[in-house]
Amino acid sequence: MKKIILALVTVFALSSCEQQKIAFIDNGELINEYQGKKDIEAKFQIKDEAFKKNTDSLANGFQIEAKAFELAAAKMSQSKAQEQYSALMQKQQGLQRQVQMQQQAMQQEFQVEIDSAIVAVKEFVTDYGKKNGYTYILGKNEAGSVMYGSEANDITKAVLEALNASYKK
Repeated sequence: MKKIILALVTVFALSSCEQQKIAFIDNGELINEYQGKKDIEAKFQIKDEAFKKNTDSLANGFQIEAKAFELAAAKMSQSKAQEQYSALMQKQQGLQRQVQMQQQAMQQEFQVEIDSAIVAVKEFVTDYGKKNGYTYILGKNEAGSVMYGSEANDITKAVLEALNASYKK
């Protein structure tokens, strides 16, 4: 009788312990290999190149104007040369402000899009975990949130493939 009770208690204890499905993802790899992030970076690379060309064009135009002033300044009165030099410096400062504002706007736009991509990845991982019966999906990163994990529990590649397939749709 004791054996039957012990067996029933053991069966009850084991059945009451819910099996938890736990895995981890390499956050850096998932984000860096996400096609959505790569597309954002490519888009901003093109914008950055156009920005640099525009900036170079403005700088070249200003340099031409500055050289012309240097040549003409020798023939001007000192007060006239000082006046034009002042105007030239104001123009240079205005161009610098314009370039800085454009650069900041582009950086902010880039950050907003990257942040949106990260949110999309987090939401995807949450849905992936729910659909595939995971109790926990941990994130591995440089800070060491997962110091070690068995390769069998690393679902980074599977999630990345599903994420990129979802992005292509």
